[in-house]
Amino acid sequence: MNLNFSNNKSQIMGILNVTPDSFYDGGKYIKLDNMMFRVDQMITEGMDIIDIGGESSRPGSVRISIQEEIDRLLPVVSKIRENYDIPISIDSTKPDVILKLLPYKIDIINDISSISDERFINIIKENNTHICLMHMLDNPETMQNNPNYTSVVGTVKSYLEDRVKFCVSHGISMDKIIIDPGFGFGKTLDHNYELLNNLKEFTSISQNILIGTSRKSMIGNLLNKNTSDRLNGSIASAVIAILNSAKIIRTHDVRQTKIAVHLAENIIRDEA
Repeated sequence: MNLNFSNNKSQIMGILNVTPDSFYDGGKYIKLDNMMFRVDQMITEGMDIIDIGGESSRPGSVRISIQEEIDRLLPVVSKIRENYDIPISIDSTKPDVILKLLPYKIDIINDISSISDERFINIIKENNTHICLMHMLDNPETMQNNPNYTSVVGTVKSYLEDRVKFCVSHGISMDKIIIDPGFGFGKTLDHNYELLNNLKEFTSISQNILIGTSRKSMIGNLLNKNTSDRLNGSIASAVIAILNSAKIIRTHDVRQTKIAVHLAENIIRDEA
């Protein structure tokens, strides 16, 4: 498995939601055969990392039990590891879920709560995993209830700085830390684009910046498009993110995004 953020090459993180209620692909990948067909497809398209989620975090979503999340994730994670040597990211806030999956070599814990459960600290250190820290206002059930900031960039940056310092103070190496401003997680349309426009400011915290704008309402509401018609806007936001120092692009559309990111990287290289 090649998970290296030290070079200038960006990483394409393909999304696999094995949930019935995710905002874009909820219900598409419930059967294992369908899941693996999608995994095969994204690998063929050039995915560098697969991010698997068993619990929806869309606005208004309700949490599920630990066992239900494990039941959704375990079959596909074990099948992927049986067939592929690709970095696996698990989108979960629950240490008990991650512990059940660790035998299959989990490379990234994508925790939208930024280690609200401190049991993650030992899991990360003992298993040499990466951790993705994300900013979210409150929780998925309430995060879009009139989000308000004096300065969204300042607030999100300060929060992520604090969480990174917390991790480092507990013995987690900086090269294992990824940060995510949390597009759509307690932000208005203007907040999201202000963050995207000022993404370079976050490099003072970590060079490993992940962005997840794919198919989200920040694209649809600006362009007046439903989820099935947000590809062009999603790709545009990915290119802007790369030009503003993002290293990991989390996307539903691997092939198209990889092409656009490759072009953006060459523009940056030519200007350097």
